[in-house]
Amino acid sequence: MRSLILALLALGTVASAPASAQKYDSTSPVCKTNYRWGGEDTDCGYTSIEQCRASASGLAAICINNPYYAGPPIDRRPSEAGRRRRPAN
Repeated sequence: MRSLILALLALGTVASAPASAQKYDSTSPVCKTNYRWGGEDTDCGYTSIEQCRASASGLAAICINNPYYAGPPIDRRPSEAGRRRRPAN
């Protein structure tokens, strides 16, 4: 009985701990962190530092490069400019 109570107590302690979500989105290269009373929030919807700085102007915020940015999708098709054409005989 004692072990059951201890197991339930341990489970309740683990379940009551707040879960942390991922702060950074991997689809945008720039993130803005807003500092406010009681915490902070991060928005990674910016395509350039300049765009982020314009949005953060006058606020308690900072713009950083997104450390988890995956980059643009890779085009697997060869481009026309990179191909060599055979001379016509």
